[in-house]
Amino acid sequence: MTETEQSRISKIQDVVAVFVLSITAVLTAWCGFESSKWGGEMSIAFSEASSARIQSVAAEGEARDQRQFDLTIYSQWVVAVADGNDQLAVYIEERFAPEFAVAFEAWQADGMAENGPFGNEAYVLPAALEAADLSARADQKFAEALENNQRGDNYSLLTVLFALVLFLTAMSQRDVKTWIGRAFLSMAIVVAVVGIGILVTFPVRI
Repeated sequence: MTETEQSRISKIQDVVAVFVLSITAVLTAWCGFESSKWGGEMSIAFSEASSARIQSVAAEGEARDQRQFDLTIYSQWVVAVADGNDQLAVYIEERFAPEFAVAFEAWQADGMAENGPFGNEAYVLPAALEAADLSARADQKFAEALENNQRGDNYSLLTVLFALVLFLTAMSQRDVKTWIGRAFLSMAIVVAVVGIGILVTFPVRI
């Protein structure tokens, strides 16, 4: 191989190396940006999960208080009926909470089959439903936060892969034998292509 050909190949190798370095630098910065964005999404999801969990506990407490109130009123009704005080029983019935009144009527319509209105499927407290919905939302947001954390970690790991590309490309520019420089550059290109192939499969957050 003539000196002119060697010089031309060396220039091509330098151009390719500069191109690989430039592209890899941009991709590394992009991975860092995405890792940061997904980290932010993780924090938001964790905060939302915590907030939903707190609201769920509050709603469950409200439902528990409502059940206790209904139980207390119902106990007085049972005592009035046992004493044969129909007037007092009617008076108490008129003061049942709306949700309990529905369950009480359904219980009576069923022939008082259950041990009380509380076992009837018509007894549904809005606060209990809200607590269940909020608990489910908390679980969903927690799972979302873990997924976002993994996505951020994936981007961080990819920056390590691109750092390897930068290292191999830099080594190819060292004062080494021509075939060694080409080998380093070839490995850098292969690793870069693999990294880009993985990168395009990752979700993007702007």
